[in-house]
Amino acid sequence: MRLVVDANILIGELLRKRGLNLIASPRLELYMAEKMRNEVEYEFKKRLDTIVAQRRMTRALASQQWQVAFRLLDTKVSLVPISFYRFLEQPAKKRIPRDPNDWESVALALALPAAIWTEDYDFFGCGCAIWTTETLLLQLTE
Repeated sequence: MRLVVDANILIGELLRKRGLNLIASPRLELYMAEKMRNEVEYEFKKRLDTIVAQRRMTRALASQQWQVAFRLLDTKVSLVPISFYRFLEQPAKKRIPRDPNDWESVALALALPAAIWTEDYDFFGCGCAIWTTETLLLQLTE
């Protein structure tokens, strides 16, 4: 199954065993707009720092979690340069009017073609197939 992964999904699922297993699934072909990599790194680090500050994880364990997460990200999620889908910027922005900053995921999904893995309701109704984590888990366990 070919999916464009929303940055928020990656940030959340890279912190969960369930998510790590899902991302590692050989049944999924995962893609992400190249520029979103920085957003994922920044937000993931913020979440790990918060967890450490709340004493729910040691700094050493957080460092290990970081390494595992980004090794998986580097091997399982293909980063796609903007040059591949830029020609779809305007149509994509029209499809996601509530959050036009997410146009790149929509444009990438249109260009591949692929569905979008997200929990963000701004994507619903954009004309691309949408998969939530719950429906993906159900699909992959059948």
